[in-house]
Amino acid sequence: FLPSRDFLPRGSGIVTRRPLILQLIFSKTEYAEFLHCKSKKFTDFDEVRQEIEAETDRVTGTNKGISPVPINLRVYSPHVLNLTLIDLPGITKVPVGDQPQDIEFQIREMILQFISRESSLILAVTPANMDLANSDALKMAKEVDPQGLRTIGVITKLDLMDEGTDARDVLENKLLPLRRGYIGVVNRSQKDIDGKKDIRAALAAERKFFLSHPASACVPLGSSCSVSPVPRQQLTNHIRETLPSLRSKLQSQLLSLEKEVEEYKNFRPDDPARKTKALLQMVQQFGVDFEKRIEGSGDQVDTLELSGGARINRIFHERFPFELVKMEFDEKDLRREISYAIKNIHGVRQVTGLFTPDLAFEAIVKKQVVKLKEPCLKCVDLVIQELINTVRQCTSKLGSYPRLREETERIVTTHIREREGKTKDQVSSRPAPGAPGAGIAPSPKPWPPSDPAAHRHRA
Repeated sequence: FLPSRDFLPRGSGIVTRRPLILQLIFSKTEYAEFLHCKSKKFTDFDEVRQEIEAETDRVTGTNKGISPVPINLRVYSPHVLNLTLIDLPGITKVPVGDQPQDIEFQIREMILQFISRESSLILAVTPANMDLANSDALKMAKEVDPQGLRTIGVITKLDLMDEGTDARDVLENKLLPLRRGYIGVVNRSQKDIDGKKDIRAALAAERKFFLSHPASACVPLGSSCSVSPVPRQQLTNHIRETLPSLRSKLQSQLLSLEKEVEEYKNFRPDDPARKTKALLQMVQQFGVDFEKRIEGSGDQVDTLELSGGARINRIFHERFPFELVKMEFDEKDLRREISYAIKNIHGVRQVTGLFTPDLAFEAIVKKQVVKLKEPCLKCVDLVIQELINTVRQCTSKLGSYPRLREETERIVTTHIREREGKTKDQVSSRPAPGAPGAGIAPSPKPWPPSDPAAHRHRA
């Protein structure tokens, strides 16, 4: 079933720190090759293990870091079936070394990415000396395979169980039933690994354990991968079950491709109608993408930074208020200016009434409004810059047509700059307070109205 070669790294702690995609290919000769160094064929499998370790350290560093970038390895051998296996990191709950604080979440996401595929079989590995109900592997397998149709339970370290206990109920599929059952495995000890005990000798020792252990007397021989072709049967059955859906999917894709080919049979690259249609579609798509980025309803969500409409929102609701808060304001000077304005409006007359005269109010407010000009213009600049950045992001899809991309950016950017000028003109030429469209209402008159005759008498 697997090549009788020892080439996977072993050790304490987290050893598998990148997914290893292992492709087994039946061949008359035996060798291995990596995707990242195709030109080299490895016939010494000790070198294969060293290359896996070196390639892991190259991406993740040497201090227990992890990465979702897979290592691709092909093994050609006369002792294998055509099969792809994926070796994934085990769940780590406490970060060590250079591992991120959310190490458990990252590894879970990495594992789910592979085991969620309906065409894959899940090997849920659990040590025999651990309570099966607490198995992280079975728990995650159940999330993506609730019925247990794709999951094979693998029980390891059967020889390390406490004396007087056994895994009979588990191997007989009675404790936590799985449709495909469980397979028992006896691992090589660290002493065996240090002593260079090869895989064939380890398989022979495993077979001897299962045939001689008292607790295995009632366990079907098919529960051990070294004494039965059960794994091979499981693979064959799974292929037989998935072939119909795979065939249907391929037929659907074939029909779609044939339909597309039919459309291009009479295709003429120089047809003006097709060119115009393609141009309009690309321009319309640009408009849709720009609107989505501003409105925030895009299909792709950026999780690294704010952009588009979200950044403009922050400019208005965070950056602009911050600029206003930075404005210097002296309440003492303002009160003095208000007092002088009121007195100057009344002239030689006595200052009377409850309300500020309109002219004094307008003079004070106009002076304060002028101070808002600089923050407003700065806000306009920031918004314009974000709009231009959004235009460039949206035109990235037109990379295959450099001239179209350049013209689209130029036309849209020119329009934005024109609107920028008009916006700044409007900000700079605000009407006088109290005038139509100024947005500042004149101060209210006292109620009831004063008697004009009385005013003339006092004058």
